[in-house]
Amino acid sequence: MVNRSHVLVVPLPGAGHINPMLQFSRRLVSKGLKVTFVITKFISKSRQLGSSIGPIQLDTISDGYDDGFNQAGSREPYLSSLHDVGPKTLSDLIKRYQTSSSPIHAVIYEPFLAWALDVAKDFVYLQLLFLHMLVLLITSFTMSTMKYSYPANVKMTMSQFANLDKADWILINTFYKLECEVVDTMSKVCPLLTIGPTIPSIYLDKSIDDEDDYGISLCEIDASLSINWLSTKPTASVVYVSFGSCATLSNKQMEEIAWGLKRSNFHFLWMVMDSEKGKIPEGFVEEVENKGLLVNWSPQVKVLANKVVGLFFTHCGWNSTIEALSLGVPMVTMPGWSDQQTNSKLVEDAWKVGVRAKVDEHGIVKREEIAICIKEVMEGDRGREMKMNSKKWKAGYRGYKRRKKQFDEKDRNNKYPSLQSDILLNYSINLEPIFDQAAVSLPSLENLEFSDLPSFVSDAGSYPAIRELLLGQFSNFLEARWLIWNSFNELEVEV
Repeated sequence: MVNRSHVLVVPLPGAGHINPMLQFSRRLVSKGLKVTFVITKFISKSRQLGSSIGPIQLDTISDGYDDGFNQAGSREPYLSSLHDVGPKTLSDLIKRYQTSSSPIHAVIYEPFLAWALDVAKDFVYLQLLFLHMLVLLITSFTMSTMKYSYPANVKMTMSQFANLDKADWILINTFYKLECEVVDTMSKVCPLLTIGPTIPSIYLDKSIDDEDDYGISLCEIDASLSINWLSTKPTASVVYVSFGSCATLSNKQMEEIAWGLKRSNFHFLWMVMDSEKGKIPEGFVEEVENKGLLVNWSPQVKVLANKVVGLFFTHCGWNSTIEALSLGVPMVTMPGWSDQQTNSKLVEDAWKVGVRAKVDEHGIVKREEIAICIKEVMEGDRGREMKMNSKKWKAGYRGYKRRKKQFDEKDRNNKYPSLQSDILLNYSINLEPIFDQAAVSLPSLENLEFSDLPSFVSDAGSYPAIRELLLGQFSNFLEARWLIWNSFNELEVEV
């Protein structure tokens, strides 16, 4: 029996990075692949995750802080340690698999971990880069608000482009219709595929059974509190408020958000991390107990999919943005840093599914502005248009997936529809030798099995020196003016 193709997935150790890649891994498993998902030793131990999450196998590397991130004190030493310790432990992990009965055939890694590509190239046939951002941001990435405030983040963010050109494929968590012009243009100059939105199948195409869990939470959670509270509210009456897991707002801004929500007079569910709770105005929780609920965590996708939620007040991080778009929820945006300003601009002006709250001369969004924006989306004429557009994006995404079987292989160099992982399996000829057990189909030879492929592909790792020699012949062959084959045309006319 032929072993399944084996994919190693390596995310940055943070919830906003782990969970989209975990969802994509579930798609790969649903297509018959074996996936090993890499987490840090601390995450595995602290969350008591065991050896698997459902059908996805788990394995660990070290970030240098196996007893917890708090040992580092701040981002900069942590990221430095991850860069120093991570490559060695990842290399050891891959070596272990390459001498096992289930060698790694492909590595999907996060660009913040650019060193994963350098490690993988020594052992693995195929390297795929997973980007958590718009295609647009690859070509026009700006860091203006991060430049001085978050030096560690600047260094990490810019480093993701260091060896981007060496990846065999670039996978982007977006969907084609959002950025069709940019995707079509970029696809002509680099091997790019849209594979989003990476949220549970139950909320989209329902192609994976019993898939309601978003992923790994890095803190203690109680989802029932939010869901039970929402169940008592009328349809489209609740404002859901969350500024992500990394946001640190000023006391003044938290005060303005609080009283702005009260002033809007709508029900609201506000996710406030424990580290931010001390910034809530005194007496506020008691004053709004009949209108609002504050929680330290909420199951965001499940909340956004709830029919009682009529608006998402968000920082416009990409995960939050694509979740709202996919689930048809209009937005009020209050971007902070990184890609959030660009996402916010597109939400308001390109996709027309939200409005950006304006800051004052001190950089604060005032309570009056917050209340006005919420009311505009929840009950104004412009808000009705935003709600209609949100539903169109939701329907448009689903409709596009239903048409996936009509996609023509001849057009694959011009269009890459967003079909999740099955695009890798069915429509990307360069990926087929790795991702498809019946990989190559020719008119005169319908099914070449995985075991029929050259041994350095089907038995990767067994003969590393020979494999390296054989693969080396392809390293720069596209630079030659002509390729001359010792074959004759009638023998391989289709190829």
